[in-house]
Amino acid sequence: MSRRKSRELVMQYLYQQDIQDDSGSGQAREFWQRNRADSDTEEFARKLLDHYWGDPARVDQLITEHLKNWNLNRMAIVDRNILRMAVSELLTRLTPGPVVIDEAIEIARKFGGDESKEFINGVLDAVCRKLQGEEDQEQA
Repeated sequence: MSRRKSRELVMQYLYQQDIQDDSGSGQAREFWQRNRADSDTEEFARKLLDHYWGDPARVDQLITEHLKNWNLNRMAIVDRNILRMAVSELLTRLTPGPVVIDEAIEIARKFGGDESKEFINGVLDAVCRKLQGEEDQEQA
């Protein structure tokens, strides 16, 4: 299983949904037919997607809270969906925050623009710190 491949698939799926503005099940079926992956890779990708679709407003809210002089709807579509993928994974707590951030930066390096890496790193670092603070409060 390749978790990086899973994350790339999630970002690509969210990108497709974002530009087509259609979440029909036929479209999902077509996406998975075109983007074959081993069962573990696809399972992890679907888990992240399920988490995102479970509360997309929460994911977008966390991103928006940490944008400085940016608007979620005006940023690059690739960057927006890398952030959505990564914040969804941070919320699952399946993977340590630094790993999620590093993976998102590598995906940004592959798919994003010249400034994507730094931008994504800054936003995710802030989101990660906020979530860690919330977790610390819950445990207290």
